[in-house]
Amino acid sequence: MRGVAGRDLTASLALDLSIAAARVLSERAGGRRPLAVVGRDPRSSGEFLEAAVVAGLASTGVDVVRVGVLPTPAVAFLTGELDADFGVMLSASHNPAPDNGIKFFARGGQKLEDAREDEIEGMLGVPSTPAVGDGVGRVTDAADGVERYVEHVLASLPHRLDGLRVVVDCANGASSTVRPRRCAARGPR
Repeated sequence: MRGVAGRDLTASLALDLSIAAARVLSERAGGRRPLAVVGRDPRSSGEFLEAAVVAGLASTGVDVVRVGVLPTPAVAFLTGELDADFGVMLSASHNPAPDNGIKFFARGGQKLEDAREDEIEGMLGVPSTPAVGDGVGRVTDAADGVERYVEHVLASLPHRLDGLRVVVDCANGASSTVRPRRCAARGPR
């Protein structure tokens, strides 16, 4: 789902969509509390949309791990790495800055099947009973999300990059949190 944040994609819609997604994607939790990974790009609207998505998920009893500003592939990777039931990415990719979007990942960080997306859409607006007391989901922040993703990417390279000079223009995109931290923390590889 994509659109102009605040007009097409409102906090209310993000809340309702996350509740619907939790109902559909949590069914395979196998008796344990469901877990979701939530990440976003650096668009200013990502902050209020993230708050709405996290509130919706926690209100249904889903534990949430916020991974902050990361690229979409990192959120997919962390969904699998953390053995989450599903993941949520707030990003409109290449669309203009006023836009934003919500993308869901299935268990393992895989793309949702069209039928599952249709199920979520069908649950929008269907009344549900919120979790109460100890049943509400807990929200935590993953401080090591960037490092886990960087290590995964580096491990996937067929050979080291020693001796190469690489110029990376991260601009203000979601990858801007990954490469600068890598260089500052350990130097180029």
